[in-house]
Amino acid sequence: MSDPSAIKAVIWDFGGVLQRTADPAPRQQLAERLGTSRRELEYQVFSGDSSVQAQLGKISHKQHWENIRQHYNMPVEAMPDFINSFWAGDNLDKDLTDIIQSLQTRYRTALLSNAWDNLRTVLTCDWQIMDAFQEVVISAEVGLMKPDPKIYRLVLEKVGAEPQEVVFIDDFLENIEAARRQGINVVHFQTRAQALGELRQWIDGFSI
Repeated sequence: MSDPSAIKAVIWDFGGVLQRTADPAPRQQLAERLGTSRRELEYQVFSGDSSVQAQLGKISHKQHWENIRQHYNMPVEAMPDFINSFWAGDNLDKDLTDIIQSLQTRYRTALLSNAWDNLRTVLTCDWQIMDAFQEVVISAEVGLMKPDPKIYRLVLEKVGAEPQEVVFIDDFLENIEAARRQGINVVHFQTRAQALGELRQWIDGFSI
């Protein structure tokens, strides 16, 4: 374990950490209307080939939604309701973003997210939390995705820290393990209380 006094930056994932599905019912109901499972629906939106292309910035988020529309053979006019229903059960953890912002008195804070090209707009205009982060690295903007080692090296350069001077929080184990292989201190996010409890060992003396 690194010396807590040596930590200079705390890097956060977005989806599954700051934005989480609090109520799966709307997405489950949407899947049932489409004649599929929630797991398959989430795979198409988050992990299928179209989503990967969008996360790498090779297609826009609008094109990705169009690909989803075609995949489920939906009429164009159905898409606004589809998108609203898909996200209806998701919430932003505002208490956690407030904690992240408070860390800025002693640490660099950054966001490292595999996301489509509209995330910066969502953070700025919809959620209004861009000021919680001094650096933001979005996969679609840089053409790299976790767990590619290059994206970890990029965010380290952005925050101006060595791997052992950083703590990275993510909900995907493969992203955590990839960061660990780069020498970065990691917290595998499962719940807010668990993640903050583990983070305290790295930022000794700071109340969170």
